[in-house]
Amino acid sequence: MADNPFFAPSTLPYQLPPFAQIREEHYLPAFERGMADQLQEVAAIANNPEPATFANTVEALERSGQILKRTSIVFFSIASSDATDGIRAIETEISPKLTKHRDAIHLDRALYARIKQVTTEDPEEAWLLEKYRVDFVRAGAELSEEEQERLKALNEELSTLSTTFSQNLLTASTASALVTEDRTELDGLAESTLQAIHKDGKYVLPLLNFTNQPALAELTDRETRRKLYELSVGRAPENFELAVRMATLRAERAALLGYPNHAAYTVADQTAKTTEAVEELLAKLVGPTMANARREAEALSEQAGFAIEPWDWSFYAEKVRKARYDFDSSELHPYFELDRVLKDGIFHAATELYGITFADRTDLIGYHPDVRVYEVFDTDGAPLGLFLFDPYARPTKRGGAWMNNLVDQSHLFGELPVVMNNLNVTKPAEGPTLLTFYEVSTAFHEFGHALHGLFSDVRFPRVSGTEVPRDFVEYPSQVNEMWATWPSVLANFARHHETGEPVPDELLEKMRAAEKFNQGFTTLEYLAATLLDWAWHKLAPGEDVKDAEAFEAAALERAGVAFPLVRPRYRTNYFAHIFSDGVGGYSAGYYSYIWSEVLDADSVEWFKENGGLRRENGDHFRSRLLSVGGSKDAMDAFRDFRGRDPRIEPLLERRGLLT
Repeated sequence: MADNPFFAPSTLPYQLPPFAQIREEHYLPAFERGMADQLQEVAAIANNPEPATFANTVEALERSGQILKRTSIVFFSIASSDATDGIRAIETEISPKLTKHRDAIHLDRALYARIKQVTTEDPEEAWLLEKYRVDFVRAGAELSEEEQERLKALNEELSTLSTTFSQNLLTASTASALVTEDRTELDGLAESTLQAIHKDGKYVLPLLNFTNQPALAELTDRETRRKLYELSVGRAPENFELAVRMATLRAERAALLGYPNHAAYTVADQTAKTTEAVEELLAKLVGPTMANARREAEALSEQAGFAIEPWDWSFYAEKVRKARYDFDSSELHPYFELDRVLKDGIFHAATELYGITFADRTDLIGYHPDVRVYEVFDTDGAPLGLFLFDPYARPTKRGGAWMNNLVDQSHLFGELPVVMNNLNVTKPAEGPTLLTFYEVSTAFHEFGHALHGLFSDVRFPRVSGTEVPRDFVEYPSQVNEMWATWPSVLANFARHHETGEPVPDELLEKMRAAEKFNQGFTTLEYLAATLLDWAWHKLAPGEDVKDAEAFEAAALERAGVAFPLVRPRYRTNYFAHIFSDGVGGYSAGYYSYIWSEVLDADSVEWFKENGGLRRENGDHFRSRLLSVGGSKDAMDAFRDFRGRDPRIEPLLERRGLLT
């Protein structure tokens, strides 16, 4: 396959992958050649007769594996965004091979010995050198040969299991969809939604990847709500067994690497550092959150006139919201048209805050017809990077929303970033795409990740953009959510899709007044998922779990967050964050969102204290934090920006948890 597009760098602007030329049959040969080439490059580094230097060892490793990197970054982006049967088959075949390949590098004794010999006086080089040293130790470089063989077997099995878990879940989103021919069962759904889900005489409402399906807030038929909820919590039951096996293997691997459990192994390389630090934060939230949720449940049952069930919560929450605040969230939908949200909201805020500008690149092709490509320019008009936007749900796309890099910024290679955002908005059969406020907020959030990648200004790919600790990576994206409700930004994009009239001030005031309502539910479903993740990954080596559902129930009870009306945002069987490594490896790391939100809420307070949407503020946030990527300690970067350590009080105030 001499014409394989992965064998040479892309000639397109910013090295955008040549999606028009890439075919499924290109992937496996490119993976095989990429792995073989990198192993040769690594062998040359490890066996170099010259004394070990930063340039001939660490920098040489940074330069290795370019074919493999190009192939992997495109393939796994496609596997998340547009996974055909062919892509899934390739993923099943290649995932364990890639795991073997990574182990072959990290467990190369000669290579590790050479890394330990390197010294450098340059601070940026010294930071990267330490990163490599830690990477190798955490990957098992200092284990005995026998221990390394067991580690390889564990890694290979975990890779296979996580791929199967992910693919089961993708299949279940449609296989477990709510299907009906009776339109009256779907009373309450918007006409545009009904049109979008109507196929071959049936209405097919697919599942999104969390417990509480958005349609539960709108469906008036209680039996339909029950069916939808039970389909949601019961999907992919085969994944329970996979989860037990994965948690068990991770516990064994942690012990092999010298840790008491997988949670301890995970946080040691994060900003939290210890399991005690994580548990201290979570413990502060449990009591106030449960009290808040119980108060909300009482109000909902009073509104309903009967003791509500979990499938009733969202529906009656909307009714209480309307009764208390005279606010119906559906009234906002006509004002949140997708294109306006993107260009007059997200892009506008970025221009005001950072001075960057955007241009449509309709001449550049994405991996799917729905993908839009934009060129991003810096304050002086210089090229900054490319931004790809993929807003719509489809059967081949996994649930949720996320950001990927297609090209990492680095001065080493002279490369500018190419980043992408994925959402899962229902595509209307015709007419404009109208968003919920949650979808608007999510779009701003994901663009915060995109900015982290676009503003990266580092030398080495290993520390580019969002290559920061997992419990820090959500922080900049959560900060970016604040601009969704900033008055001047909101006024710029929140206009009626038919009349162009701005959203009425009184409606906005009602929305702001209602913001803290239902925070008990929102915080509890997140906290329950966090503590469930924690329970799975504090398993001791050899601990036997016979029934995953019983383990889940006991874990929630033990953590003090068992509440029948509010289940975890993700149950074990569809908790992709922690059981699908390809999603981002949040195992024992789902706490990251609330950990990052402490930093986020404190930073939002700083922006407000300093005048909000001002270029000086954006320049400060960009230079001190966004641009440094992972090239320095994450908490040092926060302190450089904020001027002190973070405080938890702004988070508690935001979530209505201050007593």
